[in-house]
Amino acid sequence: MPKTKPLAGIRVLDLTRVLAGPFCSMILADMGAEVIKIEEPGKGDDTRSWPPFVGGEATYFMSVNRNKKSVTFNLKSPSARKLLVALVKKSDVVLENFRPGTMEKLGLGYATLSKVNPKLIYCAVSGFGESGPEGGKAGYDLIIQGESGLMDITGFADGPPLKMGTSIADLVAGMSAAHGVTLALLARAKTKRGQKVELGMLDAMAALLTYQAGIYWGTGQKPGRRGNAHPSIVPYEVFKAADAYLTLGVANNSLWERSCAAMERPDLVKDERFATEAARVENRATLVPLLNEILGERSADEWMKRLEAQGVPAGRIRTVPEVCESEHLKARGMIQRLTHPKAGAITVMGVPIRLHATPGEVKTAPPTLGQHTDQVLRTLLKLKPAEIKALRTEGAL
Repeated sequence: MPKTKPLAGIRVLDLTRVLAGPFCSMILADMGAEVIKIEEPGKGDDTRSWPPFVGGEATYFMSVNRNKKSVTFNLKSPSARKLLVALVKKSDVVLENFRPGTMEKLGLGYATLSKVNPKLIYCAVSGFGESGPEGGKAGYDLIIQGESGLMDITGFADGPPLKMGTSIADLVAGMSAAHGVTLALLARAKTKRGQKVELGMLDAMAALLTYQAGIYWGTGQKPGRRGNAHPSIVPYEVFKAADAYLTLGVANNSLWERSCAAMERPDLVKDERFATEAARVENRATLVPLLNEILGERSADEWMKRLEAQGVPAGRIRTVPEVCESEHLKARGMIQRLTHPKAGAITVMGVPIRLHATPGEVKTAPPTLGQHTDQVLRTLLKLKPAEIKALRTEGAL
């Protein structure tokens, strides 16, 4: 029997662009939701113009817009806004990441659309949220990374604050928004009513501070940049083997004893300076250089074999190309091939959430701009070809 996807039958109108919103809607689409991406005619999502390109299509856009349909609406046109409202009546979710107040100015805010469809889930993603002293401020990923405190604790103590190598604020906000939408859908199944889901990127990123915030609230101490070091666990960082870097995660005394066995240094287990979790943290400045000296004596491959034999968590520092060609990830279904109408054969990441009974799926390639406009208007709104042509002539599409 075919496996039913968990969000099959859910229709999402996706008015988002760039990354946080599209990542959210891709998660929903992977799990079976019908996602109709509403884009500006002639331009589309901002990322369609961001290089590099394959077959004229932006790799950035294609990385987060699979499994979706593209429809072009000029929301400055009253006719296009009427079409959107008509689609809202037939949809379950509206997703937008405009600056707060934009949708209200268009007459398409939650207060208006919830009257059109009382069961509507309306998800709004913004940088700083809609309330509070800074509510409504514009915020891209970089701005939020800095404002959230995470950049202040990323990097080495003697260096400047650093952003992460990926757009973590956008991606975390997208995941949180998808979580919020599914929770609202679950609640709707019980109450028979929709609701607004509001997601501030700053809120989502501040929530990631977890134990770092706990250190400040509990002790009054300001967490600082530690490079690759952990504030509460040693050794738990990057070390240099003879030929490459590796990571070592020793989070308790049992793992410490096993790592010492792998290094053939039983004397370190008996050393009072390193005998407990707290002692190793206190004597970090002595222990870490010593371990770098020991680990530098053999290759990373040899250390990996020794550490894995003892059950000690350890890993290599992989390059992006190595990860993208990983046999393990391929076996897990995390590297998927699709055929795009313009770009040809493309590769995308798979679905990380593995539901064994109702799995998600990477099914269709990212759409070309407006690829499904006529199809959606014909099938959902029952418009005739002449009516669609008139709307296009008018500039609504």
